[in-house]
Amino acid sequence: MAKKSTRQFWLFKSEPEAFSIDDLERCPDQTTYWDGVRNYQARNFLRDSVSVGDGVLFYHSNADPLAIVGTATVVKAGYPDHTAFEPGNSHYDPKSKRDNPTWYMVDIRLVTKFRVPVERSKLLEVKSLEEMMLLRRGSRLSIQPVTATEWREVLSLAGVKEN
Repeated sequence: MAKKSTRQFWLFKSEPEAFSIDDLERCPDQTTYWDGVRNYQARNFLRDSVSVGDGVLFYHSNADPLAIVGTATVVKAGYPDHTAFEPGNSHYDPKSKRDNPTWYMVDIRLVTKFRVPVERSKLLEVKSLEEMMLLRRGSRLSIQPVTATEWREVLSLAGVKEN
């Protein structure tokens, strides 16, 4: 696979009851692995496309309000999700094997926790975001690509300088 030349951007969804931006902030070095992705398209992004240095919008899903709450950066590219090999782990998958893993994860580090979350309702009002995957009807992927324009617009809405 050819080495990519430009930084990419992503939106990672997490239910705050499972793992919130506050949880990430409390992690050692504000860094953690992003495990438990069990959708093949999202897995493919983690395995094949998400790279060190890419930007991440951290989104609280199944929350009130639904919102982008901060940013992170990818600090380790895709590698096998070890939780799939651990019986008793809620992400265990007996079909995933260490020598032929099904599921992948990346490591991320917190960059910015927004003072005021950028609510989904606000995103829907912005014309330049009308094609954003997050806002498309039926879009449920937990890992989604974000364009550079969308990235900049969200940071602007959050009152954050580009990072």
